[in-house]
Amino acid sequence: MRTLIQDCVAGIPPVVETAARQEGLNPRDMARAVARGHVVIPANPRRPHRICAIGEDCRVKINVNIGTSGDRCDPELERQKGMAAIAQGTDTLMDLSTGGDIRAIREMILSLDIPVGTVPIYEAVRKAGNAGDVDADLLFSVIREHCRDGVDFLTLHCGVNREALAALHSDPRILPVVSRGGAFHVAMMAHSGQENPLFAEFDYLLEILAEYDVVVSLGDGMRPGCLQDADRHAKTVEYLNLGRLAQRALSAGIQRMIEGPGHIPLDQVGYNIRVIKELSNDAPLYLLGPLVTDIAPGYDHVVATIGGAVAAMHGADFLCMVSPSEHLSLPDVSDIIEGTRVARVAAHVGDTARKKEGYKMPRERQMAEARRNLDWAEQFRLSLFPDVAKKIHARDSSGDTCSMCGDLCAVKMMRELFESGKKK
Repeated sequence: MRTLIQDCVAGIPPVVETAARQEGLNPRDMARAVARGHVVIPANPRRPHRICAIGEDCRVKINVNIGTSGDRCDPELERQKGMAAIAQGTDTLMDLSTGGDIRAIREMILSLDIPVGTVPIYEAVRKAGNAGDVDADLLFSVIREHCRDGVDFLTLHCGVNREALAALHSDPRILPVVSRGGAFHVAMMAHSGQENPLFAEFDYLLEILAEYDVVVSLGDGMRPGCLQDADRHAKTVEYLNLGRLAQRALSAGIQRMIEGPGHIPLDQVGYNIRVIKELSNDAPLYLLGPLVTDIAPGYDHVVATIGGAVAAMHGADFLCMVSPSEHLSLPDVSDIIEGTRVARVAAHVGDTARKKEGYKMPRERQMAEARRNLDWAEQFRLSLFPDVAKKIHARDSSGDTCSMCGDLCAVKMMRELFESGKKK
């Protein structure tokens, strides 16, 4: 079986036609972008679902993480969270389950009509008992099972190698590794004294991915976990590793994304995005956040919105939802709803900034006109979240204006003044 990249070299596959139509792009141009590795379309042929294109000239997409933990395992809750995220407009879901019957939970999430990603190392660690006992055979077996089950994209921490581990020792960080997958691979290397099998046997990994035509999301296992670690060397070593691996994947016909960059100051966001893009030959970039301050627990979804909007402006293509419970607890349904909504805001703001005169898009202009006309029905229709806007406006609505200004509404005053001037 040929991969999507190989099919795009030969022509325009139906999945690309569909994705191009959704994005308002020329199908031939999108096929070329997929072939060059600038766009990915996570769509495992074993499972039909809605199509989502990520990357060059596409709308900025968002992902929502769901999944059980060892402390809280409620598959029905995860189903509700997945449905809530879809209802709020997420483009993909990721199952990060580490508790309960992981495969059964994955199959339940895969039954939803949306692209789904996973992190196979989580299940491998549960099967082994601890990270130190995971070996190459077990890890590759789990990866193959996820592909066979219909997973569309896999986060694989291939760039966490012995060189990156050496950078942690030579240039220490306050929080050495905060990525769960990254920590598992560091533990594997420390226990075995050998290289990360995903790095050492990367060509074999590519063979598995080619067999099932699954997208690899090259994980950011060395992302900084606090602002104080943002300028330490480990993440830069991983950037270089991921850039080289991205080229090898593309040469093998495998679709790939890059993940990064963790907790970094706002003024470093653009620089980091440009570096990753340059090293990876403009591979689609997938971010959690970035988180641009460490002192707002409970509001980290807002922090991520700020970082995500700036990142999207500079070229990030795919934003992962951060919920209000980040760093605090497993999200509940309300956390998922709120986190998904603010991630959509960040993605939209990024869209207005990354395209030339993107802020002049029809929807933005229509909203301006609706506000000028005090047309509340149209304002609600154009809103990202009409139910929220309606509920707030209805609290103490005062006729054709909002209750903030009431009879002193500047918009109404100026509309009447200028309309009177036109008549005269």
